[in-house]
Amino acid sequence: MPRTFLLGGEKAVKKAIVIGSGAGGATIAKELQGYFDVTVLEAGKEFQPFSFHLPSLEKLRMTGLFLDERLIQLLFPPMKIRKTPEKMVLVNGHGLGGTTTICTANALRLNQHLQELDINLDQEFTELFTEIPISTEHRKYWSPLTDHLFDICTEMDLTPEPTPKMIDFGRCTRCGRCVLGCPQGAKWDSRSFLKESIKKGACLITGCKVEKLIIKDGRVECIKAIENGKLKTYQADLVVLAAGGLATPVILQNSNIQCQNQLFVDPVLCVAASLENARQNKEIPMPFIVQRARYIISPYFDYLSFFFNKKWKLPAQNIVSLMIKLADSNVGSSNPNGIDKKLTQDDSNSLKEGMEICADILKRLGANREKVFLGTVNAGHPGGMLPLTKNEAISFHHERLPANLYIADATILPKSLGNPPILTIMAMAKRISRICIEKA
Repeated sequence: MPRTFLLGGEKAVKKAIVIGSGAGGATIAKELQGYFDVTVLEAGKEFQPFSFHLPSLEKLRMTGLFLDERLIQLLFPPMKIRKTPEKMVLVNGHGLGGTTTICTANALRLNQHLQELDINLDQEFTELFTEIPISTEHRKYWSPLTDHLFDICTEMDLTPEPTPKMIDFGRCTRCGRCVLGCPQGAKWDSRSFLKESIKKGACLITGCKVEKLIIKDGRVECIKAIENGKLKTYQADLVVLAAGGLATPVILQNSNIQCQNQLFVDPVLCVAASLENARQNKEIPMPFIVQRARYIISPYFDYLSFFFNKKWKLPAQNIVSLMIKLADSNVGSSNPNGIDKKLTQDDSNSLKEGMEICADILKRLGANREKVFLGTVNAGHPGGMLPLTKNEAISFHHERLPANLYIADATILPKSLGNPPILTIMAMAKRISRICIEKA
């Protein structure tokens, strides 16, 4: 039951507002509802998978009309695209479920940087593995191409491992559209947790963009937001900010809470080649992962590069691609004036090393190494601008924050994971929920 306190001799339910409905926000809402009266504020709208016929768009691509990655938002509003001054493409979900609706459903337990801060999330990870369908037993669904790639990586002593996936493979049709929203509903996303919280009584408001927090006497007094073009004010006893690694720092800075210029984004660069009838575009994306010191390698068909990078002029079915996802340096910022993010020399050196390995893999697969081509550098895992330290290992509450404000997204991660962070964010959100409930 919701926690109550006395107000003028009468009982009043304590209220919590959660800003954002992605991995962290939805988890917080599910955990808190029943102890608090929860309201979730989501800047985007209801999510719908990409509905356009991809072969038709592929033909249209040949006209050269697709000039800028930001154009995809006209056809698919839940995919928000921004660009840095250096032309790095930043991608995040903008709608119910946040980025979980347009991810590849990876569920990796990545807590080594948190363990270095004496943070143990074993209990939270164990709970998540019982609440979400997670499996590595999906190799039987792989295409022959993916099987061959896995064997090549094994022969090269790269130690590939099947990726833990949040997918109901009984419903999955292997359409390759995970990043465009699963049309079959086979891929888990955070809307599942939102539904649980709403069943228990939580309130959800979409199209509500939080601008800033009004702080008085060391507490969030109210929340200022734009809802349907009108300024709205919300009040709560507890506020949890989970708007994502780009939006959360902006809200904090608009509220006169200083952040640190330590933005990471997990840049992705795909190395591709021509291989007739590869049909990787119809495969489960990121079916296995090779872990390296500063990056991962995984098979991945890059739709952004395919539609907007002129080097990707081949038919989709004849392209085979390997993703390099980098654990980039914590240098950069997201602020009210825009995003400042550059790759350091160390970042570039790591990408070059990964490119050599990918080119070698593709050669062993049968592709012509001299005709290997690159994708567009893009990124979708921002965070790090108010990172946890050992001082917050127990409280999960930075000293700069008002007493009744917590952050439950990648903003508090101490370093880039260079890996999909969803499960780790949800584990942190579970811990924060426990802390909030104990303090209520």
